[in-house]
Amino acid sequence: MGGRIAALDVLRGVAILGTFGTNVWAFTHPGGPAGFLADFGDSGDALLRMISNGKFLGLLSILFGIGLAIQHDSAVRRGRKWPGWYLWRSALLMVEGLVHYVLIFEFDVLMFYAVVSVVVAYLVGRGPRVIRAWLVAFGAVHLFLVGVLTLGLLAGQAQVSGPGLTVSTASWWGQVESRIELFALFRAEGFFVLPLSAVLFLAGARLLRAGALENSPRGAKVQRRLMVWGLGVGVPLNVLTTLAGPNWFAVDRYVVAPLVAFGLLGGITALVHRMRPEPGFLRGGVAAVGRSALSCYIGQNVIASALCYQWGLDLARRGEHLGAWLAVGLWFLVSALLLLGASWWMRRFERGPVEALWDRAYRAPQRERRPVGA
Repeated sequence: MGGRIAALDVLRGVAILGTFGTNVWAFTHPGGPAGFLADFGDSGDALLRMISNGKFLGLLSILFGIGLAIQHDSAVRRGRKWPGWYLWRSALLMVEGLVHYVLIFEFDVLMFYAVVSVVVAYLVGRGPRVIRAWLVAFGAVHLFLVGVLTLGLLAGQAQVSGPGLTVSTASWWGQVESRIELFALFRAEGFFVLPLSAVLFLAGARLLRAGALENSPRGAKVQRRLMVWGLGVGVPLNVLTTLAGPNWFAVDRYVVAPLVAFGLLGGITALVHRMRPEPGFLRGGVAAVGRSALSCYIGQNVIASALCYQWGLDLARRGEHLGAWLAVGLWFLVSALLLLGASWWMRRFERGPVEALWDRAYRAPQRERRPVGA
């Protein structure tokens, strides 16, 4: 593994584990995801939630854009039509996201990534000026939506929390029915951030071509800039918007948190390049999670569901008296299981289990279309 790929694997692993740091609050809420949505504006443990709120999902979106650009550049080098079969990849991602949403988790992101990936696939090969223009356009739409929502919150015409739903977690099948019935409610945030996702995808593609992942003087310069803006400016702003209260929620989660995500990209990449070539257990484990990112993303939600919901061990209600400590403890437990499991698996197999099935589904129709004897 070269330094560039190693950095990308570690970044993906951090993003997956960090995303669970946001989702864990939904799993450990006594009312399940519906109860978490109803209490979304609760300011309790605000600074603790700030650590993961929006940042790692933003980082994951940037990395998805980087991956899309890598696939585009590979197709161009091989003389293959673009987007071509990439659209089949996006279709598979949409199906997988829908299945994940219905069967496992209310706040799945794969469906929306599939939608945005189709749009960005047609833009990623365009010139810098065209991409910049689309970045500005998508960014303007996103800031307009955030501004409208923030003005509504400040004027008391909107609220952060969802309706007072009561969705029991006593039955897995009952949860499935609830996800289908409340599809529009649980999917609302994903539709709201489609322009932001497009911005982050395109920004990831541009950062790849600017050398942001390189272990070189050019790469180091980009990484420093990302850290200055994302960490030096973004983190203080993040503290301010978090402490400002729920009325500034949209700015905090959808503007400032993505800014911090760019700082994480630069900081983690710079750190990886300064480490010894031979990874230790922690770095190797995080990289293994990154190499099997899709499996770990789904796996962490399956594990947390079995541990927290009433149809499982019901830790969310049994440990309600622990407060935030339950969420923190569950994050450490599930993360440790992923690090150990991914490390064991990736030492024996080339791909994660879901990735292997996904790759077979992606390649199957291509094999069928090959001429006889090819």
